[in-house]
Amino acid sequence: MGNIPFIFWLLAALRHLRPIRREMRLCLARGDLAAEREAIVKAAKSWSLGICRKLGVALTVEGETVLPDGPVLIVANHESYADIPIFFSAMPHKQFGFVAKDNLRKLPFYGKWIAEIHSVFLKRDDARSSLKTMEEAAALMGRGYSLAVFPEGTRSRGGPMGSFKKGSLRLATKSGTPIVPVTLKGSYHIFEETGFVQRNRAVRFYIHPPIETANLSKQEANALTERVERIIGGKLEEWGRS
Repeated sequence: MGNIPFIFWLLAALRHLRPIRREMRLCLARGDLAAEREAIVKAAKSWSLGICRKLGVALTVEGETVLPDGPVLIVANHESYADIPIFFSAMPHKQFGFVAKDNLRKLPFYGKWIAEIHSVFLKRDDARSSLKTMEEAAALMGRGYSLAVFPEGTRSRGGPMGSFKKGSLRLATKSGTPIVPVTLKGSYHIFEETGFVQRNRAVRFYIHPPIETANLSKQEANALTERVERIIGGKLEEWGRS
């Protein structure tokens, strides 16, 4: 019951985006994809900063503050439901959608919003559907859209980082898209730690240097998932020692 006021506030937050969402649709309809991406950035920034202010998130962003131009695949560990607004707040000038679980498509109001920012929906237990989703994602990136993926496949909820799913970065290697590894820590304090929304929690967000995937050898491509997992997990270990 204690979460209900925040849930209503979260649903209402989408209403303020109506003019920008209308702009997004108009840009897409006339084929101006660059303008649509700019509108998506504007909408995501407005939405996420509002949520983080409401929650009082003390967000510290470190590392590579200048992201590559053009499409990238952002790869990160996943602690919390709160990771989504935190990502947009930490990278407010970069357009990206998410590789999301298929059941998120059915969320009231938010399922449509997730789709509108050019996320793709993945059925992990359906190999044929997953292949189709990856083809859709590759086509999106070919049109200049960026995506973010959580290769653990689920939230760690403050526990140890899970192993990255094999093949989860194939999308980048097949298209030659740069990978931007991201490590975050502390977001689980906002909800998962107690099951109730908690305010004024500190979150650390580290953007690692991008990894080029064009012209990788087969051996390098096969080792890429483990390489990115070590980079992200290594920062978590470093923070744990500090």
